[in-house]
Amino acid sequence: VQLQASGGGLVQAGGSLKLSCAASGRTFSKYAMGWFRQAPGKEREFVAAITWNGDSTYYADSVKGRFTVSRDNAKNTVYLQMSSLKPEDTAVYYCASQSSVGSLRYPWEYDYWGQGTQVTVSS
Repeated sequence: VQLQASGGGLVQAGGSLKLSCAASGRTFSKYAMGWFRQAPGKEREFVAAITWNGDSTYYADSVKGRFTVSRDNAKNTVYLQMSSLKPEDTAVYYCASQSSVGSLRYPWEYDYWGQGTQVTVSS
């Protein structure tokens, strides 16, 4: 299974970015997908998740109302639209594929991870 995250970059505060995560090697549509991020010196934290059919989405309080997770099962791709970005959103963003039923908010619920894409928000 391979997850390829892309779309990161440098953006000014208040700007927007859209991350993509393309999956291969697994029946993508059967699994929930999540986005996590990790800033230097900090633990990896939950950002957003979406169920296998896209019917339900979940967000960390810190990004609720600013980020939107979506998926296109025909393209085996999950997206994270990020708006009103803040300097504290700066981190490496990872996509992950769920391995077990749960809240989708914890890293141990996922078994495959993308390589990460850097998002830097300047003030």
